[in-house]
Amino acid sequence: MSPTVSEAEFEEMSRRAEIDGTAPRVGAIIDRDGQVLLLERRDSGPIKATLKLPGATVLPRESLADAVARGVYEETGLVVTGIRHHVGDFDYLSPDARPVRRLHFAVDVATTDRIQLTAHARYVWASLDDEMPVTSSIRRILDTYRDLVRG
Repeated sequence: MSPTVSEAEFEEMSRRAEIDGTAPRVGAIIDRDGQVLLLERRDSGPIKATLKLPGATVLPRESLADAVARGVYEETGLVVTGIRHHVGDFDYLSPDARPVRRLHFAVDVATTDRIQLTAHARYVWASLDDEMPVTSSIRRILDTYRDLVRG
């Protein structure tokens, strides 16, 4: 994989997260002809789950680029071939009240033909112009991505 996001940029993002005391997580925007891949958790209960972008927690000593590729592969079976853009990030508290920084990247994959879910109930391809059941933070990331690709 040869990312267009430079190693120095990845290192700076990791360094900032460490200085700020946040645990880094990554999310990936996979675009297929203007539609993005969203995943639905296997949550049960009365509240309808929101959709999410594929991603992962960054493991100790793992690079952000490697975490993106691993997270996409583990959650979808897709192989990341490049990381085009850092689209944005946001901070939040995990369920156990730890600060987390979720960094989002637009990625290229080898193919989108065979998605193999491991931890999710289903996937959808959603137009960037559609209303979609995502958190407001993810909506801002997708709006930023839409503006980036439409210039």
